[in-house]
Amino acid sequence: MDSMNEEPLPGAAGDHIDSGLLRIAGVVLLGSFMSILDTTIVNVALKSLSKDFSSSLATIQWVSTGYMLALATVIPLSGWAADRFGTKRLYIAAITLFLAGSALAAAAWSINTLILFRVLQGLGGGMIMPAGMTILSQAAGPRRMGRVMGMVGVPMLMGPIIGPILGGWLVDDASWRWIFLVNVPVGCVAILAAARILRTDEPKPQHALDWTGFALLSPGLAIFVYGLAKIASDGGFNSASSVATFLIGLALLAGFVFHSRSNDAPLIDIRLFARRNVGAAAMTSFMFSTAFASISLLMPLYFQVARDQSALHAGSLLAAQGIGAVLTMPIASRLTDKIGPTKIVLTGLLMFAIGLFGLTQIKSTTSFPYIETILFITGMGMGSTMMPAMSAAMSTLRRHEVARATSGLNVLQRVGGSIGTALIAVALTHQLAHLMPGAANNGGGLAAISSIAAHGQGMMAPIVDAAFGQTFRWPLAIVLLAMITAFFIPRGRPAVGASPPHVMTE
Repeated sequence: MDSMNEEPLPGAAGDHIDSGLLRIAGVVLLGSFMSILDTTIVNVALKSLSKDFSSSLATIQWVSTGYMLALATVIPLSGWAADRFGTKRLYIAAITLFLAGSALAAAAWSINTLILFRVLQGLGGGMIMPAGMTILSQAAGPRRMGRVMGMVGVPMLMGPIIGPILGGWLVDDASWRWIFLVNVPVGCVAILAAARILRTDEPKPQHALDWTGFALLSPGLAIFVYGLAKIASDGGFNSASSVATFLIGLALLAGFVFHSRSNDAPLIDIRLFARRNVGAAAMTSFMFSTAFASISLLMPLYFQVARDQSALHAGSLLAAQGIGAVLTMPIASRLTDKIGPTKIVLTGLLMFAIGLFGLTQIKSTTSFPYIETILFITGMGMGSTMMPAMSAAMSTLRRHEVARATSGLNVLQRVGGSIGTALIAVALTHQLAHLMPGAANNGGGLAAISSIAAHGQGMMAPIVDAAFGQTFRWPLAIVLLAMITAFFIPRGRPAVGASPPHVMTE
């Protein structure tokens, strides 16, 4: 978003963190926190959604998958939109669209309308973070950016902790509809604060949007993930329609890659990822995101279905994972600057894999303190992997390439997350249907499965344990593959002068 580089705020070059900058940071935090919270708050409500809409897990998971795909779709548009309409206008418009999607999702009358409104919500949410971070980076200037991001980043790290607890409380004491309605008052405050505090920047279009790339990438991602999930749901390549859908999505994505390689100003510069160092970090980040999203969906279901816990208790039990990530992320970031990212990423993936292996072994009789310890270890692995992997990709790039690579990396992370939720939901459904045909005959809904498990604790518990244990093996296998790609991440300290990897500017 180059248009804001030409008119820095007064005092942006200084070192002092003044009250004006703190107010801007507060505005950015409000909007960004909502978007982050909505990636974690919904998973504890999947059981309630399955019951209310009488839908299977394979269908319900699209409430999460659709949101993440929508986020991935609009991230590459943010740079062009900010230049075309102005960053302040884009930020306010993105929050408004997010709130409209939230209100409509709360009023959804069927699972199809809920998925549709979640996609609308994601389209707004996907532009909140890039626009907000650009506003903040320009207001702070390079000499204050690190400290400002430290202040803003800590509350954002609390999203994986607060989201499941808040969602569980709302589902238990009110209704699943309130997990969306809770965004409305916060969003209204954010809009009013943005209108009053943020300066109005004039649109200064710098480049034309790559409409061909957008037309290939956006539907290609959605069709590809849907086709992949359908193939998995059908048990293989037996359904002609599922295979055709998958191939159409794959063809669109292949067309996007070909177009990007031959275009001077592509939506995402694929050529950057052809470099071994960037490609290895990107692939590691992609697979880690796939495994992380899988666990984020599986753990609330395990606590609610296999252990018969309330949504609030399930969300509270997940806090150990977020705490582990919060504690290790700043340490991992500092160590990355000192010794380079490779050892840090490999250590993080190893801790994550150890935690996942522990999850494959848990039973309905496993103590909660033991499970909490496992989740804390997985959280430590998460905190040691996410940002160092992003930093590794950035460290070998020239300054003018960082924004384009950041956009592509964030798209890959969101796509990895959407694939993870889609496939792990299908894997769990298959395991439950295979081991509990009675539940499958009742439509495969989580409520039916819970009912069967609750009424036959002694007999059904081992079956439910086996289903979850087998399903946890999939993200474990993905993390082990990620460890292989991580060996190709560049060794040594990152190059001096690289931009913060979480500042999505294009």
